[in-house]
Amino acid sequence: MAVAFARVLRGAGLRVPLGSVLTFVDALGRLHLDERSEVYWAGRATLVRNPDDIVVYDRAFAVFWAARSALAADEAEQEPLHITLAIDDDSDDGNSDDQGDAPPSDEPTITLRFSAMEVLRHKDFAQYDHDELRLAQELMASLRFVGPPRRSFRYRRHRHGRRPDVQATLRSALRTGGEPITRLWQEPGPRLRRLVLLLDISGSMEPYARAMLRFVHAAVSGRQRVEAFAIGTRLTRMTKELHSRDPDKALAEAGRRVHDWSGGTRIGECLRTFNDQWGVRGMARGAIVVVLSDGWDRGDPHVLAEQMKRLQRVSYHLVWVNPLKVTPGYAPLARGMAAALPYVDDFVEGHSLAAMHELAAVIAADAPRRGEGRHAATRAASRSGRVA
Repeated sequence: MAVAFARVLRGAGLRVPLGSVLTFVDALGRLHLDERSEVYWAGRATLVRNPDDIVVYDRAFAVFWAARSALAADEAEQEPLHITLAIDDDSDDGNSDDQGDAPPSDEPTITLRFSAMEVLRHKDFAQYDHDELRLAQELMASLRFVGPPRRSFRYRRHRHGRRPDVQATLRSALRTGGEPITRLWQEPGPRLRRLVLLLDISGSMEPYARAMLRFVHAAVSGRQRVEAFAIGTRLTRMTKELHSRDPDKALAEAGRRVHDWSGGTRIGECLRTFNDQWGVRGMARGAIVVVLSDGWDRGDPHVLAEQMKRLQRVSYHLVWVNPLKVTPGYAPLARGMAAALPYVDDFVEGHSLAAMHELAAVIAADAPRRGEGRHAATRAASRSGRVA
């Protein structure tokens, strides 16, 4: 919705950079969307950079949010500005019969086009075109993938802490002639949990990998303590390449870094490499680990099961995101998926922007539900009449 309104303003001739759109999205997250005045001032404060653009902004806002003529009565003395709304549709060539029969006019006209954002939220990633992928990138940037904090080894002052803060108590005693009248305490402070993303870039994931890679980039560039890996015929770390806030630059560098795009996949072998070199050594300990894969694996399923067991043992929350889970009658019959599910805490969909919002809620959950993925998969198999 916010991105669509920004596109409307760009169509009206206003210069609206991406940074201003992201600020507008953050502002909307703190406001009541049903309060028109709050949304108006949030957009005017973040999207309007030139005072001369306020008039155009007011009219575009009135058309976009209220679907009526902009300032028709209040601006009778000004030159009227006719605004035409057009909703993008694949079946529409942009020229209707009514428009073709309308007589030409010398009055200034602005044509505002916007896509149906609610449709885009639930549209399958496999059906996205290039422009929709760019728009999805902007929407993903507004997501916050922050899990519950963990206790740090660093202590901070706290009124009801259990450990005495000796240094602070002594400093306070200097003001009372050396008498420790006020005792100060401290407790371990919170620490942000690491988020580890393992993206399957094999041939079977090709329709979804391009959109999920943009999701991974949004997570890496949007917060600290995020690690990203590509899973194919081998494991490739691409955290450094995705740190750039420029999506095109980051995706291009990641493409040069990963050499096995759209090839085979050996999830078990890749997880073994991750566990041996990074995960068990510390990267996955107490972390939230998210595997984005359809579960099709050419390797030994016993190896995958063993490595998933190791990964679950050291991680705080293990999530598997499968874009095929939304398919009616889906059952985890693939050998890799069936071998991994007993060790998955949450088994979620990953085919659309709405599914990414659900994933953000799962990551933010207070505590992992050990075995929930296995139970959910068993119920799905039972409904379809098949057992994985």
